[in-house]
Amino acid sequence: MATLVLLNKPFNVLSQFTDDQGRTTLADLVHTKGVYPAGRLDYDSEGLLLLTADGELQHRIASPTHKLPKTYWVLVEGEPAPQALQLLQRGVTLNDGPCRPAKVKTIAPPRLWARNPPVRVRKNIKDTWLEITITEGRNRQVRRMTAAIGHPTLRLIRVAIGPWKLGTLVPGESRKEQVHLPSSGSPRAKTGSNNEQAGAGGPPKNARRPKAGPKKPHTSRQRAPR
Repeated sequence: MATLVLLNKPFNVLSQFTDDQGRTTLADLVHTKGVYPAGRLDYDSEGLLLLTADGELQHRIASPTHKLPKTYWVLVEGEPAPQALQLLQRGVTLNDGPCRPAKVKTIAPPRLWARNPPVRVRKNIKDTWLEITITEGRNRQVRRMTAAIGHPTLRLIRVAIGPWKLGTLVPGESRKEQVHLPSSGSPRAKTGSNNEQAGAGGPPKNARRPKAGPKKPHTSRQRAPR
């Protein structure tokens, strides 16, 4: 078994523990010793980030060889036509080559925490929420994919990586799970883990709140994504 930390990374937080420019880092949020990110999440993106001290588990999560699906809720500018979404589903071509086919669908606006600063709004342009699942990890890939079809990303929240889901975690909170590492194939969460329990109610008892860093958005009467 290996220990995995699931963190809801807030907006404008670096996916690393140090920074020479004084920006908020994981050191302000995660107090489990010896863990490091399994993959990354952009500074201006939010949502699920996985951390572990186990090198094999880190490799199985982050390596493109294992192609773990990653699911995002993406607010884009405008209303993409069905033909535009089909481009993403077939595999849009970016400047560093064609993407693998993505799973894409339009979703109702999810009930989320407020972002600080808030997303800019244009009264004359309707925004659209998409759910996008990819199996790659290129730099700023989802943002570049939506830009390629003419609909820039305004907000991006990762809600799942493989079998792990953001659940009820609010920005800055984390929880731990025990992960079984099979001799081959993708890792899987232990049956009956906190990941499953968290989806049934409020934040888990072992969720951690940051001791320092910028003030978190007010979350009362708001539900985290499920």
